[in-house]
Amino acid sequence: MPVSPEHFAAFVLASVILLVIPGPTIVMVISQALAHGRKVAFASVMGVGLGDLVATSLSIAGAGALLAASASLFQALKFVGAAYLIWIGYKMWRAPAIIPALQDADLPTGSGRPAVIFRDSFLITALNPKGILFFVAFVPQFIVPALPYAPQAAIYVVTFTVLGIVNAAMFAFLAAGARKTIRRPQMMKAAMRTGGSLLMMAGVAAALTRRA
Repeated sequence: MPVSPEHFAAFVLASVILLVIPGPTIVMVISQALAHGRKVAFASVMGVGLGDLVATSLSIAGAGALLAASASLFQALKFVGAAYLIWIGYKMWRAPAIIPALQDADLPTGSGRPAVIFRDSFLITALNPKGILFFVAFVPQFIVPALPYAPQAAIYVVTFTVLGIVNAAMFAFLAAGARKTIRRPQMMKAAMRTGGSLLMMAGVAAALTRRA
């Protein structure tokens, strides 16, 4: 095995602790699951998984070091990601409180389409320079210098991505299950506006955060 069992176990434990703290992507996953149901929730989970895979892979490939060294590039990517968070949050806040049918054949249109939800979840997750920088600082703690770097890094990237998918799926399916008991439009509207407001706040906070 390219990594020692002790280092791998420590990495999994640290990753789980990190992932269970809800961030902007989980807020979106929960809100979309409440609004649109289980099938759309699955699309958001897959978007988060692909976003994690891209971000962590770029980190390992050297994007993290590039962002750490270039203040202007970091600021540009940070503002793009922050602006997208604010835009998605605004769309969620303005979304009508429509309860779509629970049958798979009656999927909502517009913002409730699985392809749109997948895209939004992917971009919110991938356009997060802080996450890329964090992974660059996080992974080396579990790398054994005496062993080949690439196999170790690949295992950690795949492991983190899988854990991220499982974590997002748990939140999404719990929210989708709760949706069956939250049927009133007022409740759905409050859930969508709460999720949208949190995303907009996260975008503003990301834009105002200074580069360390």
